[in-house]
Amino acid sequence: MKYLTVAIVALLLAGPHAVGQEALRADALLLELNGVIGPATSDFIERGIERAAADGNQAVILRVDTPGGLDTSMRVIIKSILASPVPVIVYVAPSGARAASAGTYILYASHYAAMAPATNLGAATPIPIGPGMAPSGGDEESPGKRDPEEAADRDKEPVSPQKAMGRKMVNDAVAYIRSLAELRGRNAEWAEEAVRMGASLSAEEALATNVIDAMAEDVDDLLAKLDGRKIKIRDTELTLNTGDWTVETLEPDWRNQLLAVLTNPNVAYILMLLGIYGLILELYNPGALIPGIVGAISLVLALYAFHVLPVNYAGVALILIGVALIVAELFLPSFGVIGIGGVAAFVIGSIILMDTDIEGYGVSMPLVITVGVAAAALFTATVLLAVRQRKRPIVSGREEMIGARAEALESFSETGQVRAHGEIWSARASQPVVLGQSLRIMDIDGLILEVEPLREEK
Repeated sequence: MKYLTVAIVALLLAGPHAVGQEALRADALLLELNGVIGPATSDFIERGIERAAADGNQAVILRVDTPGGLDTSMRVIIKSILASPVPVIVYVAPSGARAASAGTYILYASHYAAMAPATNLGAATPIPIGPGMAPSGGDEESPGKRDPEEAADRDKEPVSPQKAMGRKMVNDAVAYIRSLAELRGRNAEWAEEAVRMGASLSAEEALATNVIDAMAEDVDDLLAKLDGRKIKIRDTELTLNTGDWTVETLEPDWRNQLLAVLTNPNVAYILMLLGIYGLILELYNPGALIPGIVGAISLVLALYAFHVLPVNYAGVALILIGVALIVAELFLPSFGVIGIGGVAAFVIGSIILMDTDIEGYGVSMPLVITVGVAAAALFTATVLLAVRQRKRPIVSGREEMIGARAEALESFSETGQVRAHGEIWSARASQPVVLGQSLRIMDIDGLILEVEPLREEK
């Protein structure tokens, strides 16, 4: 009875709280898209849209301020927007923000697009991946609109493989953004210009040219502009009644924060180095365990990061070769020849590791220089130690034994026992030896010392 009473009291206390939480459920879920678009960003937005649909939110507001990012991550976000059962409203804000490059595609995919004053969008030309590619699809030298006849003649001209690849990238991007524009009833001509020419627009110009649907000072103003707006979701037309809407801001959870750290190119680079050196130390010191465990975990995390990042595997190969040569210098000193080659391969591989020129997705040059200098210092110290050891007198081994003194432990004429360096050796002499006589070691034949009596200097 006592436990039943406690349970009833707990339910009574929790009941109003639970009802209050249900009543406080927000009408719109606000997601922040700040900075470069990458795997962590796409994961956060994809799961945010799924949560909004599952929790019964009436809309998702995606507040954007981005210079662009990875094409793969951008397409994940756009697929989530197109498949969303609730309206996704892209709002470029606050003032001074931008929706450049990949951000422009995302804005075009949204059900409703708005911008704050003093914001801009555009510059949506795809950035080439890999050295030597043409940056656009065939009108690089002309900042204005292309003449159709001239463009047609130019398209018939033979082009290099690099330029052809650049043209294919741009044509694919044009077709993609035009399809989004046609789906949402937005300005498809300007969208193509943003891709081919890298054109940009201010918020006022975007509104005047039917690129966006509204300008809004803040989220409250945005909701006021949305009130009564009809939005088509798949085959259904919804009318938004936003007069009394509440907005909940969704913060990135631990999973998203961890993914953001792991997919940072600099972190992935350091994890790869920790993994390589950890496994090498474990191989040279079997049973140490800690280097092997840390190295294995770090290498797996680095490989996961490389799986979702635009990695140039020639860079990875050069880094591996460089580390192998530096380690070889430590164990097989070549007075710097192997080490210098290793540092050169390591630095070149680090520079070309990320196969893209996208802002925020390259390995930091100060980090590359620091690690390269550390590796150079390591093999330089090894070379200096080798040179110093070479100049020091021999203290052990065959070379040191020859010419050293020994003492006869018995009298013998051919073979007998002697003491040398505190050790008892078998010895062979070409003339008789007496007990306690001082001898000089002339040679070593296996484990037998060739000795002769030491002549006293007068």
